[in-house]
Amino acid sequence: MIRTEALDRLPVRTAVPALRRALDDRGVAVLCAPPGTGKTTLVPLVLAGLTGEGPVRRVVVAEPRRIAARAAARRMAWLLGEQPGGRIGFTVRGERVVGRDTVVEVVTTGVLLQRLQRDQELAGVDAVIIDECHERHLDADTVAAFLLDVREAIRPDLRLVAASATTDAEGWARLLGDAPVVEAQGVSHPVEVLWAPPARPVKPPHGMRVDPALLTHVAATVRRALGEREGDVLCFLPGVGEIGRVAGQLAGVDAEVLQVHGRAPAAVQDAVLAGSSGGRRVVLATSVAESSLTVPGVRVVVDSGLAREPRTDHARGLSALTTVRASQAAGRQRAGRAGREAPGAVYRCWDQAEDGRLARFPSPEIKVADLAAFALQAACWGDPDASSLALLDPPPAGAMGAAREVLEAIGAVDGGGRVTERGVRMSRLGLHPRLARALLDGAREVGARRAAEVVALLSEEPPREYGDDLAAALRTARRGQDGYAARWKQEVRRLSSSLGSGSPGTGKGGSDDAAVGLVAALAFPERVARARGDGAFLMASGTGAELRDSSRLRSAPWLAVAVADRPSHAASARVRLAAVIDESTALLASGHLRVRGEEVRWVDGEVVARAVDRLGAVELAVRPLKQPDPELVRGALVEGLRREGLGLLRWTRDSEQLRLRLAFLHRVLGPPWPDVSDRALLAETGAWLEPELSRARRRADLGRIDAGQALRRLLPWATGEAVRLDELAPERIEVPSGSRIRVEYGGEQPVLAVKLQELFGMGETPRVAGVPVLVHLLSPAGRPAAVTADLASFWQEGYRAVRAELRGRYPKHPWPEDPATVPATRFTSARLKRS
Repeated sequence: MIRTEALDRLPVRTAVPALRRALDDRGVAVLCAPPGTGKTTLVPLVLAGLTGEGPVRRVVVAEPRRIAARAAARRMAWLLGEQPGGRIGFTVRGERVVGRDTVVEVVTTGVLLQRLQRDQELAGVDAVIIDECHERHLDADTVAAFLLDVREAIRPDLRLVAASATTDAEGWARLLGDAPVVEAQGVSHPVEVLWAPPARPVKPPHGMRVDPALLTHVAATVRRALGEREGDVLCFLPGVGEIGRVAGQLAGVDAEVLQVHGRAPAAVQDAVLAGSSGGRRVVLATSVAESSLTVPGVRVVVDSGLAREPRTDHARGLSALTTVRASQAAGRQRAGRAGREAPGAVYRCWDQAEDGRLARFPSPEIKVADLAAFALQAACWGDPDASSLALLDPPPAGAMGAAREVLEAIGAVDGGGRVTERGVRMSRLGLHPRLARALLDGAREVGARRAAEVVALLSEEPPREYGDDLAAALRTARRGQDGYAARWKQEVRRLSSSLGSGSPGTGKGGSDDAAVGLVAALAFPERVARARGDGAFLMASGTGAELRDSSRLRSAPWLAVAVADRPSHAASARVRLAAVIDESTALLASGHLRVRGEEVRWVDGEVVARAVDRLGAVELAVRPLKQPDPELVRGALVEGLRREGLGLLRWTRDSEQLRLRLAFLHRVLGPPWPDVSDRALLAETGAWLEPELSRARRRADLGRIDAGQALRRLLPWATGEAVRLDELAPERIEVPSGSRIRVEYGGEQPVLAVKLQELFGMGETPRVAGVPVLVHLLSPAGRPAAVTADLASFWQEGYRAVRAELRGRYPKHPWPEDPATVPATRFTSARLKRS
């Protein structure tokens, strides 16, 4: 029996007529409805004609998470007085509950992607609702792009609704061809905001790590909320590990403590969503509870302010979830959970002043995630570079390039980016392409069942208590009775079934440990790693990796690293899960990374020439080269100059002075006078260091190259300006005494350091290339007495004071009152009289 009263209470009902009109007129619409209004449960029933309005149509609802898909299906079935599997069904990875009479099917976006690749027409489907599209999950963005292609090319009658829990719908409306935006008003109750920062500063999150002091503070805030407020408490934490630690600190509270996350058993999820049976509850949840689910009875939210987002280090081939500060939009969504059914409160575990500095929205997954799976989906769709797909944000070129390299290496696409038959099969396994490769190739080597067991371990990281040894984790999962083991066994069955009885290869040989290592290496070939001693390894990618001191893997000669993360401040990655392998396994899995060739490099201040056999960055065998390629030697010498500087050449005082003169002319006059900075000289070694550089073989040969002679090759001989070097930037200037004084060109102005008496009679400051020389006037002993760039002014205003100070100190030297009337000299007064 239809629960009409419950349906009528859903606030979204008021928006249904406008939504119907939009779909009748345009076939597309954006539905904005706050959480709790019924957009996920009532709208599909109405569009399917199951509430008695309009003809019966088949509707597919796409949810971002399995827990939300199951919950939505169960809620809709309850509203119709049925059980899932009748007119309402759901399909998530590893679980399908549908029947012949199913009209509304709730699926995950990943399942819908698979279905679209097999059946672009979506035969029999009248409408698709993409729910929670504001969360910007990559699968949802991809599904929307594919569906728009389908509508444009073969199914203009297919109705499409983008449903969002926020009012930020302009982008989606544009994407859907200026689709009408239909807004539903929610019944929101006031939510009081209480700022509850820790008493002492806590360390910011990095990698997966969260400061334990923050988790202790969150647990204390939950206890405070239980004491100050009525109703159930919903606490948001970034991940499963943090949920477990806070749950441990809440032992003894007068409330039932429940944990909700994607890995929680279905029975636990159902219990949370069913509501309280009498006592108070504390629900510890990840972001799955932000918008996709309604948790009855909640009056208080405690928000840790943290979330998890995917990040990828493309250069090192490491990808993982990273703990980040939750966005302002996420904070609003979380707070709104407290006001679903009555006035409530949110305790925010950060300072109010920090709130304005938070990101407005979470990062779109397409901007930050590993794009290998997306690139394979796009290639299977016939658009390898995704340039024709209607996406809110284009995929970053660098991430797409890295993804295509991975796909080409595993045989999923050809050199032009077009999908291969193997790639099509990989795309239909419901796995990341790396894991699909490991499953297909591993089945041939170790048997389908064992390959499926290892890939199931890799697709969902085992709990930390399983340890960091992948083979030991396999044995634990086989005999385990916990929630992870149950999910693992279900995934093993799914993967084994997907391989089918016709799977190539029936390899059964070898131990479980060898099988685990091979399959892990097939999944992550650039992460095979050779020991460097003391628990340190070098991966083929070039990244260092380190094991915990307590790890039993520390003595392994080789590892296949399955899970690692690299904190921003660390030089090496931390290994969280790996398997022992040998060199032959590393070569089998990572053979495409093997390179043999000559290497001539600058190492520790000298040219080193070797014949090297390497697996990526890992050196397998090395022998010295007696007669290396001269071009490689030249390149190594240039690298040495870049690293250690041009001081490796022979610089006399005259050559250093020549460089300073040229630098001065380039700065003052510009071309054709050359740039002789380190950067410019290193970029043009062929123009001034040849033929000496090509004849050099080692560091000592560089020290024999006369840098000054080489620099003269850069003078503007072709224009004839070179002959003016001594005129424009002379090495020395003749002063009235007859002395030729060296000009120093190291500063902003040329400097002439000369004894004061040698300038008697010189009324104007000398100029070099039009620039006044900075005259350092020295005492008879050569000590600084005055500095001027205007000699005429000095004689009129400064000379009197200098004369008064120096004539007593140097009485044997001439100190005329009027220096313009006596000859310049470098001698004493007595010697001047004798001469």
